Amino acid sequence: MATFLYRLGRRAFRRRGLVALLWVAVLVGAGVAASAAPAPPEDSFSMPGTESQKAFDLLDERFPAASAEGATARVVIRAPEGEKISDPAGKAKVEELVAALGDGPQVASVADPFEADAVSEDGTTAYASVTYKVNSMELTDQARESLTEATDDARSDGFTVETGGDAVMAEQEMGGTAELIGIGVAAIVLLLTFGSLVAAGMPLLSAIIGVGIGISGIGALGSTLELSATTSTLAMMIGLAVAIDYALFIVSRYRAEIAEGRSPEDAAGRAVGTAGSAVVFAGLTVIVALAGLAVVNIPILTKMGLAAAATVGIAVLIALTLTPALLAFAGKKALSRKDRKVSAAERKAPAKPKLGTRWAGFVLRRPVTVLLTAVIGLGVVAVPATSLELGLPDEGSAAPDSTQRKAYDMLSESFGAGFNGPLMVTVDTRGADDAKAAADAVGKEITGLGEAAAVTPANFNKAGDTAVLTVVPKTGPSDAATESLVKDIRSLSGDIEAETGATMLVTGMTAMTIDFSQTLDDALIPYLALVVGLAFLLLMLVFRSILVPLKAALGFLLSVAAALGAVVAVFQWGWLADVFGVDQPGPIMSMMPIFMIGVVFGLAMDYEVFLVTRMREAYVHGSSSAESITTGFTHGGRVVAAAAIIMISVFSGFIMENDDMIKMMGFGLAIAVLFDAFVVRMAIVPAVLALLGTKAWWLPKWLDRVLPNVDVEGEKLHKELGDTNAPAPHTREPETAGV
Repeated sequence: MATFLYRLGRRAFRRRGLVALLWVAVLVGAGVAASAAPAPPEDSFSMPGTESQKAFDLLDERFPAASAEGATARVVIRAPEGEKISDPAGKAKVEELVAALGDGPQVASVADPFEADAVSEDGTTAYASVTYKVNSMELTDQARESLTEATDDARSDGFTVETGGDAVMAEQEMGGTAELIGIGVAAIVLLLTFGSLVAAGMPLLSAIIGVGIGISGIGALGSTLELSATTSTLAMMIGLAVAIDYALFIVSRYRAEIAEGRSPEDAAGRAVGTAGSAVVFAGLTVIVALAGLAVVNIPILTKMGLAAAATVGIAVLIALTLTPALLAFAGKKALSRKDRKVSAAERKAPAKPKLGTRWAGFVLRRPVTVLLTAVIGLGVVAVPATSLELGLPDEGSAAPDSTQRKAYDMLSESFGAGFNGPLMVTVDTRGADDAKAAADAVGKEITGLGEAAAVTPANFNKAGDTAVLTVVPKTGPSDAATESLVKDIRSLSGDIEAETGATMLVTGMTAMTIDFSQTLDDALIPYLALVVGLAFLLLMLVFRSILVPLKAALGFLLSVAAALGAVVAVFQWGWLADVFGVDQPGPIMSMMPIFMIGVVFGLAMDYEVFLVTRMREAYVHGSSSAESITTGFTHGGRVVAAAAIIMISVFSGFIMENDDMIKMMGFGLAIAVLFDAFVVRMAIVPAVLALLGTKAWWLPKWLDRVLPNVDVEGEKLHKELGDTNAPAPHTREPETAGV
């Protein structure tokens, strides 16, 4: 591996023009293909095998009117205090509003509140349902603007008008400011790390090209592979993160080889041969974590994971080829001004110990204290994770000053908390002797539960073999009592079928949310087992050890548990809610744990591989276990810290967004990287290695013979190059910890 990559690095260095031209051509080609490709399909949300999905499929087949895909908007209007909608002034205002809504582009129909029984019991509030001819992704700006203008015009004479539904233009979009802040901080950190503007720009340039190719590729294949626009979200997030990291580590190793007196071409080859080997295996662990999302069996997550994995693969290839080419273009400018003026002999002269060296010495002197402090600290932070509640965002979790949230609250106040999350009970009566009697029996049984605020009469399709009943819960969509109601209704299915011959299924967005959360919850342990297990095997190949991969996996689980604990404390319990601008504490977004595991696992293994491979390299070349730990931190500690700070900055930028869900993702990923990089990799890892001594690198002889030797540490490369200063492989007996 190291020898092959060494030659690849030197070849890319020599043929820098051709390599750069090829990558630019790929970027341009992908961009042209993306621009010429048909628009990506609308986000399709499905969960094969769940009851709610089966019901949706049944409705789509037999009751298309009940599963219409057109965008909808609910315009809520409330009369001034002391007045009623049914008053003459109120009726006139409603008629005016309905007419204005009906004149909008792409509108299919508008339900008049007085004709659709959409007026509250106290007569103060009503809502008009607007249905569009196209889905929300196909709504034009003119249609959205017309909706906004109609509601704005109705806000006069003391009337309050707010709008909810998927037709409403989102007021907060992810990206933009947060990404610019993250890139800006990354540039500053890279500049401080390298002391060279050119060297700092190379990881950013590599990342931009790699992510550009990946995102353009997703756009080009979107219609063919049914990749929706949101598929690129995870790809951009993880692709940007690893691309910066990979180029950062190779550039750092290149500068270290130059400091050893190597020629630029040889230094580039050695950097790709050693750090590049670590890049390959780090990239494989990330790809495993992302591709493993397929075990969740939710198509949209599978596509997002595979697309992101492909972007990571591109980032690895760019790091191994384009980075050495850029180093060739940069020449001496890849070094800081100070290093350009210093001779090779002066670089090798003893210097003041670096911060990483001093920290390694501190851990080696007090490994037990450091280990216990770190583990207990993370354990305490992880405690709130035991109370984790999963859910999906709805308009009730939107910013309080948004029109969606105001409409949601007005409907809850006037029609009941469950009005915003009705359940759709589908009854298949093909097996029943009396279809109407079977549907009525279902309604009677649900009413008998005493947990529903209202149950509408059955509405049959034209064929008369499928009926739909709407059940309004007494509690809100995210309330635990609503989930209990769904389970209780589903528990009636067996009795209903036995008595009437009809089958019953519960669906609707509330039921879909419950099933989605349950599906992710059930998949969490298998997903963890898959990614951690496969990564353990990969790391065992890299480190030729059993205990080092085991320690890496356990440390990752501890950092993720602590990060989830922090997320629960802030976003579910409301601790420090004012500090982080959390408007309304509530259930944690269902996808949060899976996404956090996928993204953070990749970054955590990056840091583990880059930090510990340098230790392993020193160890196999003759250093003691204590010396190898110090060497790893001396050469890799600063770079790993810089990479972690960059990622923390990128993710933290999203905490400033107004949407609580975006805040949650940004906070969770930032705190997870903080815990994993600085507590697990910088404290727990060296402490455990110090306590284990040479036992850390133990591997059974039979397993050593079975496992292929990938030579990440470059031992064969050193022999092939005839390095006279490379010590013989390590043969010392085990040492005592802390020496």
